[in-house]
Amino acid sequence: MGNWVVNHWFAVLFLVGWLGLNVFLFVHAFLKYEMGEKYYYTREILGTALAVARASAFCLNFNSMLILIPVCRNLLSFLRGSCSFCSRTLRKSLDHNLTFHKLVAYMICILTAIHIIAHLFNFERYSRSQHETTVSLASVLSSLHHEKEGGFWLNPIQSPDMTVLYVTFTSIAGLSGVILTIALILMVTSSMEFIRRNYFELFWYTHHLFIIYIICLGIHGMGGIVRGQTEKSIKENHPYKCAQSFENWGDHDPDCKRPQFEGHPPESWKWILAPVVLYIFEKFLRFYRSQQKVVITKVVMHPSKVLELQMKKRGFSMEVGQYIFVNCPSISLLEWHPFTLTSAPEEDFFSIHIRAAGDWTENLIRAFDQQNSPLPRIEVDGPYGTVSEDVFQYEVAVLVGAGIGVTPFASILKSIWFKMQHSDHNLKTQKIYFYWICRETGAFAWFKDLLTSLEQEMEESGKVGFLNYRLFLTGWNSKIAGHAALNFDKATDILTGLKQKTSFGRPMWDNEFSTIATSHPKSVVGVFLCGPRTLAKSLRKCCHRYSSLDPRKVQFYFNKENF
Repeated sequence: MGNWVVNHWFAVLFLVGWLGLNVFLFVHAFLKYEMGEKYYYTREILGTALAVARASAFCLNFNSMLILIPVCRNLLSFLRGSCSFCSRTLRKSLDHNLTFHKLVAYMICILTAIHIIAHLFNFERYSRSQHETTVSLASVLSSLHHEKEGGFWLNPIQSPDMTVLYVTFTSIAGLSGVILTIALILMVTSSMEFIRRNYFELFWYTHHLFIIYIICLGIHGMGGIVRGQTEKSIKENHPYKCAQSFENWGDHDPDCKRPQFEGHPPESWKWILAPVVLYIFEKFLRFYRSQQKVVITKVVMHPSKVLELQMKKRGFSMEVGQYIFVNCPSISLLEWHPFTLTSAPEEDFFSIHIRAAGDWTENLIRAFDQQNSPLPRIEVDGPYGTVSEDVFQYEVAVLVGAGIGVTPFASILKSIWFKMQHSDHNLKTQKIYFYWICRETGAFAWFKDLLTSLEQEMEESGKVGFLNYRLFLTGWNSKIAGHAALNFDKATDILTGLKQKTSFGRPMWDNEFSTIATSHPKSVVGVFLCGPRTLAKSLRKCCHRYSSLDPRKVQFYFNKENF
């Protein structure tokens, strides 16, 4: 439980810091526009809605600055590599980049809604003050644009005949605001998990509307619709002294000249410039690496519609558990999909396993499955680091893969096999527990040879207890179970051909964690998952429940693949 508390409070502190900065910026901007003498006359027309609109805009700029940083994967990989000496808690925080990206996106949505609602009130009050028939300070301020050709106007609705819609769609601020709001709505709605998993192409293309969002945000402040009194005008017409005598401004009161106003200079571009430059550099780097030639050395079609590609690329270097992005120009020029590497760093090639899960992957598998046809060209970007890189930093490792989620652990298990062959004495890990959960028996064939080799290598090296692996079949029927029961006494499993017997159903995680905690009472245990969210929730709870309050005793650290 001790490590859970540390991770929990570190995450809380980070979130509190982020939320605190949002609150500070909001309050600071709100007070500036609500109390500042520069905006006294503007408030006479708009009221508090002015301060709310500007405060939410400040926070929008701040969060728009942050939104791109968590998806700069080269930056995160660099930080992960340079932070190898950092604590586990700090390194693990880098693996929550997409979670933070989503939180920032939610904040942008909330702030956008506040900003729009505040401006709806603002435009309604601009229009109302322009249509006033009685002489009031607001109506006099709204008519100031008539006083000088191209003068220092305050109200963007410059005549009673001008409508709010006309100002919205003919001004830079209004039109850019509408466009970026539509882009934001499309990006957010297409990012829902159901769409992302079942219609990835829709998510992929729609998400690139962020380019329009960033451009519109950068120019949104141009035109200066939100205006304040000029510094020179404040000296000639101080609002606290002259506001009450507005009917006598000018010739009748030489001490109070007509006020003059100026637009607020655009600021959004200052906030987003640095992250945009960083993101462009990231894209150029990814483009350069993707143009390097990839040679496909072997193609294997596995059961359950799984394609294995073995490839070579000059200068390619990887670590266990890393992933790459793959593009097939003959299918789509723009789509890049992430796949975990299943090869080991010690091998002279790198490989991925691709399961049919959508139009793009189905088309790719079909392209490679065609007989007597040339292999399609593949472009590769990466590799990028993940939490699984840290697996050998733990004394005891628990690896849990669900279906094709076994891929990062295939890389780890292969690397272990090589380390055993070369008697690597620097290997810190003393014990590995591996759980593979599949719906159908054919899936076990993907890495059957690897597990068989590991069994043999451990026997020959006298390390039979180093790897404890369990296979679980969830999609079974009475016929399969009965067949397995009749052949239970055989030396190898009837379903997989391995010495380890296949279990039916799902693991009893409480029993598994209790056994591990008892077997390793003073060890640091890393729990690694590549699988669904429901399974992650169960494992996270078990890590919390079975970690000792005493930091000198067993501690479970939960890690989940995210990309």
